[in-house]
Amino acid sequence: MTANISRRTLLTATGSVALIGATSGTTYAGTPDPGALLKGNWRPTQADRALVGRWARDTWRSLVAMTDEKTGLPADNIGDSVTNPVRSRYTSPTNIGGYLWSTVVARHLGIISPQESYRRITQTLTTMTKVDHHDPSGMYFNWYDESTGEVLYTDPDGTKPITPFVSSVDNGWFAAALMVVRNAEPGARALADSLLKKMNFAFYYNPAARPGGLMRGGFFETSPPDEETDKGNHAGVGPDVYYRKFHYDTCNTEARIAPYIGFALGQVPHTQYFATYRTFPDSCDWSWVEQRPKGVHRTYLGLDVFEGTYSYRGMRLVPSWGGDMFESLMPDLFIPESKWAPRSWGINHPLTVRAHIEHGMDDAKYGYWGFSPASNPRGGYSVYGVDAIGMDPGGYPSDLEATNFDAGFEGCREGVNPNPTFGDGVVTPHAAFLAMQYAPRQAIDNLSRIEKNLKAYAGGGFYDSVAVRSGLIAKRYLALDQAMVLGAIGNVFAGDVIRRNFSSRQVEQRIRPLIAMEQFESGLE
Repeated sequence: MTANISRRTLLTATGSVALIGATSGTTYAGTPDPGALLKGNWRPTQADRALVGRWARDTWRSLVAMTDEKTGLPADNIGDSVTNPVRSRYTSPTNIGGYLWSTVVARHLGIISPQESYRRITQTLTTMTKVDHHDPSGMYFNWYDESTGEVLYTDPDGTKPITPFVSSVDNGWFAAALMVVRNAEPGARALADSLLKKMNFAFYYNPAARPGGLMRGGFFETSPPDEETDKGNHAGVGPDVYYRKFHYDTCNTEARIAPYIGFALGQVPHTQYFATYRTFPDSCDWSWVEQRPKGVHRTYLGLDVFEGTYSYRGMRLVPSWGGDMFESLMPDLFIPESKWAPRSWGINHPLTVRAHIEHGMDDAKYGYWGFSPASNPRGGYSVYGVDAIGMDPGGYPSDLEATNFDAGFEGCREGVNPNPTFGDGVVTPHAAFLAMQYAPRQAIDNLSRIEKNLKAYAGGGFYDSVAVRSGLIAKRYLALDQAMVLGAIGNVFAGDVIRRNFSSRQVEQRIRPLIAMEQFESGLE
């Protein structure tokens, strides 16, 4: 990749666009490269660049509207107005990180000037040097008031008191943004490094949780009155903390960003990667999940790994927890997983995208596709996914009716609903943007129809979700979802800008050999 070339006119003028993750036609486990099956010989047209450029500019407008002018912190969400925004009055480390990497993308797409990018990034980072946080670990609490930077002691709904929580995955996304910023914005490097160098992901790593160790969900600085915790200190730095009794024990979720950062910083051992499940075991003891996995056992770094897969429409793939695009593909915005791990993620990611396309177009017959947790068109927030490629027995549904798929567990129990009839499908535009890396033509066409036919678009870009049959629209913008939109556009249309700035030589040396050694059993049946 070429380094840091100007992208000011890339989306609106003629010129070449680097194809990210170009496919080689290599086959693994007898399966043609799934990326090639979807991407083909796609090259963006001038119309593609103009259309996606408009989407990027409007999406950036929503993030500007979310961001407090004094603190530089984005709200978690706003309503449908970007000219008179009503901000949520709370934010998180993930939201703040999303705003930072979105600023980098906006600069590289020519939406804002280098001067404005520098001003915005340094404003936000300066605020983060001042906010209250867990000092021994360098980690940030889950909720802050975006207008003041103060830690919240009442939940975001304003209904009950909370004990501030220090989340591994939220801090993982913030750290990932810092790693992008320090390379993309040299003037802010010292400031970004000053925050990153304090962050110690060893606080989350529990070596006793399973052979190889697992990452904790997070901890409290003080004991919460309403929750049983494990008192301890895995890092051995500072006073004991109060760990939530939860570990991330599956591989294909967004939570893998935290150990990735831990590997990159030399704070978490590589065995953690292989300690997580690809699927749960294929014994009747685990028959409460929605289908029986098939796979083989392989050994990596001395650990036995069951390379299990689920089946969907002639594909075998490693499921995420909910079957949604966010869990599978958001870490791929930063780590070029398909390139670095061609025998695992390089097969699984394109198949996940294909599964979403076929679910929306052929299985449920919604006419649209892309499913991920988002605002519910009826109000509130809900999870959405392709249930058949998720491990959650409760299911991440793809419709408003919460239709649940359950194929049963072969040889142990019969399925409850192996052939569901789907209702009012809910598509989430950010999911289709995440898929653009692997199915650009299909993603652009799908999003164009969502804008034109479903009218789920306004001055801040795509609304958060839309129900395809009733036409109900969740008319609000979420910082994280809009940041995923810009991150995806930045990688596909601005020379892998997020991945390129995240993946320094040291980062590549500490992550690439690890994930390259694995072979999933994903492929076509």
